[in-house]
Amino acid sequence: MANTKTVVPFTGTAEQEQRLQKVIEEHKGQKGALMPVLQGAQEIYGYLPIEVQKMISLGLDIPLEEIYGVATFYSQFTLNPKGQYKISVCLGTACYVKGSGDIFQRLQEKLGIQSGMCTPDGKFSLDACRCVGACGLAPVLMVNDEVYGRLTVDDVDTILAKYQ
Repeated sequence: MANTKTVVPFTGTAEQEQRLQKVIEEHKGQKGALMPVLQGAQEIYGYLPIEVQKMISLGLDIPLEEIYGVATFYSQFTLNPKGQYKISVCLGTACYVKGSGDIFQRLQEKLGIQSGMCTPDGKFSLDACRCVGACGLAPVLMVNDEVYGRLTVDDVDTILAKYQ
């Protein structure tokens, strides 16, 4: 859900903007400059909010619509920030059959966000994935790099409590 509207306010710093302007200047006038500039911007900010897209548009003299089109086409880019705790729920076949869809739904309800979004406080982001390679532990979710397996819907509150 690359184009889901974020509820987290943009908090870019002057230092980040200076770094972005340097990346833009390094690529300005080059054929194919947009991709490396978008990659650099995402590395600097962690995502590509509209404020950053506008800076790139002005700096490269490329229409904002084109920048948005590229940013939403490629899965490597995200328009929403990631939380301090990145929750990824496996919705692959083995996990889904064993109830990961219900677990994902409970997380959406508890966090008050949809897939691809971040909580307003920046603490949690939620994504679905297709496989984490732990089918024997199905259903599985990950919080950052920590894997939780053999879950039930009732485990959601306990897991979230660890990160409060």
